[in-house]
Amino acid sequence: MYDLATRQRALDLHASGLTFSQVSRATGISRFAIREWASGAVPSPRMTAECPIRDNRLDPSRPSADYAYLLGLYLGDGCISEGRRQVHALRIACCDTWPGLIDECERAVSTVMPHNKVNRVQAPGCTSVVSTSKHWPCLFPQHGPGPKHLRQIALAPWQQEIVDAHPWEFLRGLIHSDGCRITNWTTRTVDGVKKRYEYPRYFFTNTSTDIVGLFTAALDAVGVQWKHASRSNGGFNISIARKDSVALMDAHIGPKY
Repeated sequence: MYDLATRQRALDLHASGLTFSQVSRATGISRFAIREWASGAVPSPRMTAECPIRDNRLDPSRPSADYAYLLGLYLGDGCISEGRRQVHALRIACCDTWPGLIDECERAVSTVMPHNKVNRVQAPGCTSVVSTSKHWPCLFPQHGPGPKHLRQIALAPWQQEIVDAHPWEFLRGLIHSDGCRITNWTTRTVDGVKKRYEYPRYFFTNTSTDIVGLFTAALDAVGVQWKHASRSNGGFNISIARKDSVALMDAHIGPKY
């Protein structure tokens, strides 16, 4: 009655954390059918797919630049959760304010894992880009229990090689997840007259010292000057405000869209 693609999409939604009832409402398929498929009635190619990490390197068929971008998104707003039969769901939370970011995130997930379905799960003000595979922990060995800022985050040697080769893509992913480009302003008194001046500025905010360290190391590698900015909630705020550094960021990253 339902083709394999329809069945697989329902299973992907269930593996992402939705209940049978929620999947049923989203797809129009009965809960009984979804439960039956989840019990093993539909073979899953993800269970036999080859691991994309071979000999401690990313499979050359997977675009490393897209992986660098996706790594930045994952470190900022991503998580991996384990479902049934050791299938893991990668979720990247994207704000609905920037629909272009959602499209870019979905594209990156699709190119890194081209044989896996990618779904969008809507929540108030937010869209999660979700894809399931047993190999997501292989692609992101930073996965672990608890929030990222409460555990050590370090890149594997093969990941560091990719970041070194594609630092701007990595930075773009981090900015698209936990960063922004704003127009700042200040006032100066000139000849007794107070004038307002505006200038662009980039910010990156994260509560993990390790992730902030990866961000600033990548900035150093591409010649972008930065400084710590104050933050009241205990997180870390990195500011990029020098004119030449902002111009570099604009040329390679630009504002969210």
